[in-house]
Amino acid sequence: MTYLQYIFCHGLSGWGEYDRQYKRIPYWGMRNGDLMEHLRSLGYDCHAASVAPKGSAWDRACELYAQLSGTVVDYGRAHSLAMGHDRYGKDFSRNPLISEWNADTRIVLLGHSFGGATVRLLAQLLTEGGEAERQNTHPLDISPLFLGGMGQRIAAVVTLAAPTNGTVSYDMYMDPDFHPEEIRVPAKYEMLSKLMKGSTKVKKTDRSPDDAADYDMTIDHAAALNSRMHLLNHVYYFSAACCSTIRREDGTYVPDLQKTEGMFVRTSTLMGQYLGKTQGGIEIGKEWRPNDGLVNVISARAPFNDPQKPFDAGDIRPGIWNVLPDYDGDHGSLQGGFAVRHDPRPFYEELLLIIDRLFTE
Repeated sequence: MTYLQYIFCHGLSGWGEYDRQYKRIPYWGMRNGDLMEHLRSLGYDCHAASVAPKGSAWDRACELYAQLSGTVVDYGRAHSLAMGHDRYGKDFSRNPLISEWNADTRIVLLGHSFGGATVRLLAQLLTEGGEAERQNTHPLDISPLFLGGMGQRIAAVVTLAAPTNGTVSYDMYMDPDFHPEEIRVPAKYEMLSKLMKGSTKVKKTDRSPDDAADYDMTIDHAAALNSRMHLLNHVYYFSAACCSTIRREDGTYVPDLQKTEGMFVRTSTLMGQYLGKTQGGIEIGKEWRPNDGLVNVISARAPFNDPQKPFDAGDIRPGIWNVLPDYDGDHGSLQGGFAVRHDPRPFYEELLLIIDRLFTE
C-alpha cells in the first residue's frame, strides 16, 4: 500500500494555503467551502500550494519544490541571471507544505489552468533536473531540484482546464488579421471582461518579459515548452478540459450564459469565432473554437505530441494521458465558480478514489 499526498497548484492570478485570501475564500472550493478540508475529511492528504500568481512555469515549479521540500526557493543560477531577477526567494524551512520530503514520499500533482504547466515542469525537473543549471553552478551550490533523480516520488500528474497547448485568448489579439472590435458583445460583458483583464495584467518589473505566465501560455511558447518535456513511464497522467460553449449552425461557438461567468463571456465569444495563425505559423482552425471562456477545449485535453487515449476505468495506464470526459462548465467551474456556482466536490471525490485505488489494490 502506497501513502499518497495530493498537491494542488492554482492557476494564473490564483492563491493557496500560504495566502491570507485563502481563508476568506478558498481558491479550491470557492463558495462551496475549502475543498482541501472536504477531501481531508474523506481520508485524503491534500494541500494547496501558493506559487507566483503571474510567474513563469519555471519560477512557479521552483517555488512549489521549495514548499514541498521545506527549503529556500532557488530559481537557479543560470535562470536568474538570464531572466534578470534574484536567484533566491522565500524560505519555507519552518512551514513546509507537507510533513516529510524523502525517498519514501509519493505525491500526486494536480494543476488547474496554468498550474498544469507548473506541475508538469516540476515533474520533469524532479526526474531529470536542469542541464543548464548543472553546467553553470558549482556542485556544492546547486539545488537538489536541478540534479534530478527524484522522479519516483511522483505517482500521478493531473491537469485541469489547463492551456497545455497554449490558448487563443492570447494569440488572437496578436493576429493583425483578426478584428475583435467587429464582433458584437453586450456592453455589460465588455465591462466585466475589462475588470478581469485588470486583475490578471502583469505589472512591469525588471524581469525579462519571457519569464512570465502570459508568455508561456501563448500557443507558440507552449509548444516550445512541450518540446522540452516528455511523459515519465511510471507516472499516471490524467487531464480534464472544461467546456461552456454552444455550437451555432455557422460553425462558430458562443458561450452558454447559464454556465459561463460574465467576465469570461467576451473572451469566449471571440475565441468561438477566431480562425488564424500564430506568429510562429501554427494554424488555428475550427477545432480550436470550443472553449471554457479562457482555454480552448482541444488545448486542455493533452499535449498534441504526447501519447493519449480516452479515459477507461478498466484500462488506466502510466506513461500516457488518460483523458477524462470534458467537464460541463466554464474555466472556473472546477474551482467551484465565482458568480456562476458549481459544486466540483463529486468530481474530485471520484478522481481521487480512482487514483488511490491504483496504489492500494
